Amino acid sequence: MNTEKDFSPLTPNIVRALNDKLYEKRKVAALEIEKLVREFVAQNNSTQIRHVIQILASEFALSQHPHSRKGGLIGLAACSIALGKDSGLYLKELIEPVLTCFNDSDSRLRYYACEALYNIVKVARGAVLPHFNVLFDGLSKLAADPDPNVKSGSELLDRLLKDIVTESNKFDLVAFVPLLRERIYSNNQYARQFIISWILVLESVPDINLLDYLPEILDGLFQILGDSSKEIRRTCEVVLGEFLKEIKKTPSSVKFAEMANILVIHCQVSDESKLTNDLIQLTAMTWMREFIQLAGRVVLPYSSGILTAVLPCLSYDDRKKSTKEAASACNHSLMKLVTPEDDEDEEETGSSDSQPREDSPPKTEGDTNDMLNASQESVGFSNICFFTPTSADRSQVTLDLDGIVQVLDRHLHDSSTGMMTRIAVLKWLYHLYIKTPRKMFRHTDSLFPMLLKTLSDESDEVILKDLEVLAEIASSPAGQTDSSGSCDNSDSKLELQVPDGAKAGPQTVVGDASPSTPSMNSYFYKFMINLLKRFCLERKLLENRGAFIIRQLCLLLHAENIFHSMADILLKEEDLKFASTMVQTLNTILLTSAELFQLRNQLKDLRTQESCALFCCLYRSWCHNPVATVSLCFLTQNYRHAYDLIQKFGDLEVTVDFLMEVDKLVQLIESPIFTYLRLQLLDVENNPYLIKALYGLLMLLPQSQAFQLLSHRLRCVPNPELMRTVDESKYIESKPVGTKRPAYTHMDYNDLLQHFDRVQSKHLEVRHQRSGRADHPDRKLVL
Repeated sequence: MNTEKDFSPLTPNIVRALNDKLYEKRKVAALEIEKLVREFVAQNNSTQIRHVIQILASEFALSQHPHSRKGGLIGLAACSIALGKDSGLYLKELIEPVLTCFNDSDSRLRYYACEALYNIVKVARGAVLPHFNVLFDGLSKLAADPDPNVKSGSELLDRLLKDIVTESNKFDLVAFVPLLRERIYSNNQYARQFIISWILVLESVPDINLLDYLPEILDGLFQILGDSSKEIRRTCEVVLGEFLKEIKKTPSSVKFAEMANILVIHCQVSDESKLTNDLIQLTAMTWMREFIQLAGRVVLPYSSGILTAVLPCLSYDDRKKSTKEAASACNHSLMKLVTPEDDEDEEETGSSDSQPREDSPPKTEGDTNDMLNASQESVGFSNICFFTPTSADRSQVTLDLDGIVQVLDRHLHDSSTGMMTRIAVLKWLYHLYIKTPRKMFRHTDSLFPMLLKTLSDESDEVILKDLEVLAEIASSPAGQTDSSGSCDNSDSKLELQVPDGAKAGPQTVVGDASPSTPSMNSYFYKFMINLLKRFCLERKLLENRGAFIIRQLCLLLHAENIFHSMADILLKEEDLKFASTMVQTLNTILLTSAELFQLRNQLKDLRTQESCALFCCLYRSWCHNPVATVSLCFLTQNYRHAYDLIQKFGDLEVTVDFLMEVDKLVQLIESPIFTYLRLQLLDVENNPYLIKALYGLLMLLPQSQAFQLLSHRLRCVPNPELMRTVDESKYIESKPVGTKRPAYTHMDYNDLLQHFDRVQSKHLEVRHQRSGRADHPDRKLVL
């Protein structure tokens, strides 16, 4: 430095000492500067004060010589001490050269800069707040300084600055937030620790409302929450916890809109291998749960985005149990918000917007102050909705049904979707069909094929929930006026047509070939048709889950409706082999399942026109399987007709499969279902055709175990000499009053036998066409 240069009012001795390499001499010079500045203060000579500060800054603190820079820093600190309370008038000139030295390559000089700024701030106290941003910016850089002494010095200055901010009510939060938003995304651990500590301090100051600016830093906080440092994560958890407490206390001031998308994004974690990601997801899901509970029905327009984040979490295992439970709570709370009022069209509610609904619950404070509107951004499966303030009128809240259905449908289509998620999706669909049936039926045509495909799911619980949805679709009154819906008929392998009269009005009884289904709608037959189509195309589904599906449908819908409609459809089935297999399956279910108890009782006693019509309907389709037809006659106590059918078996092609079915029928006769039939063997006189029919079965069987079983049963029949065919007229006249079934007179058994012959002729013709000749050796049983 040029010592000849004029540095007045600084004396040459002061200038020389400030440039000295020894700290003691620079300190002596600083004391002289302090004395000099005090004199200028006493004289109120601000011009000379500024001149001294300008010389110390430009000629020393910003000098190229390191010792001169050190002298300038200690000189500026001395000026501040001398100025005392008046230092606020010169803070800009004092602080800027010191902050420049924060970037010096010499670690000792950076330390001296921290020391100098500490003394300046300590004297100025609250006066430094207008310069807070530049101080914070400088400190944030020193927080990550590699030199431990510099870090230690910056920490002292940081604590001092926090004390000043805490005790002051003049902190400019608006000016500070943009800087905080920028620095919060730092990846350096020390910088993150510095940022999060400041947020914690600002949040604790009563006069500083940082909650208003939470949307601008929330994403950064979740980023910090994923830090590898356990201490930083813990501090960030505390900060987020404090914010959540404040949100619960003052929900009316919460900007839900600007934070919703942030939570949705952080609820979805792509890398599940990181424990920090689990913490981020759990915290975001916890916040989401609180948002739903605080906002209430006003979140309904934005539920598609929430479901996008929540549904995948429901399939987590016990390693992420807490996240799964939080997601389940979110899902449950959101589902409860959907009510029947969401099924009302806008034009219906428009005229009554000004009038509160009598059955609506009273508006809460949250309803009044937190009404939210929607904007959209594409994330994940569907469009994510935001919350933005809007009118407090409850009638303005609309359910985002289209968005919800889109999310649910895509989860069903995604093969990677977990079982619990699929179950939740189906529960949502069922809930929506219950609460908003009219609006949901607009989506039924698009949902229907996927719901049918879901019947092939590996999980029984998924299938059961799927059947509940399909049953609700088929029975909902909202679907009775919808006859234009289309189903998935793209595969022409099985063409099933709706029987004549099936599309008649819901209260119409359509002859013997179409059941009376007063509670069913147009989708009922579509469901039955497509279900049989799927059974036809997926034989394993029929073998493994067919009985389970049909039994559950009998519980969910009326068993008579199920059997009557399937019999109608099978009557027109062109794939005769499938028709025979399906009839055999239905017959086994009818005879063995507890769910069919009431239907069996209805068929046992054909005393009404309805029961006779049901028998005739089933019979015509059961003819696809001769043994099943006989068992149906046994169930309905049509023993003479059963005997007539068995006599025709001699003209049929007796195969191994045929005899196996007879074998199973014998086993069924010994089951509890046919207890009444076995007891009727005691009344030989009035049940001759029952005995003859059983003997007919015995004659059909080879001498197998079933043969021995039935033979032993028949040997137990009392008084064999009475097993003679009595005169028909005498038999009817002598039959005790009360056992005669007058409804029989309405059935033409000759016509039924002719129908049986026609069906069996078709089966024989098809078998011959397949084998190429009438007596194919692989299909014929040689006795």
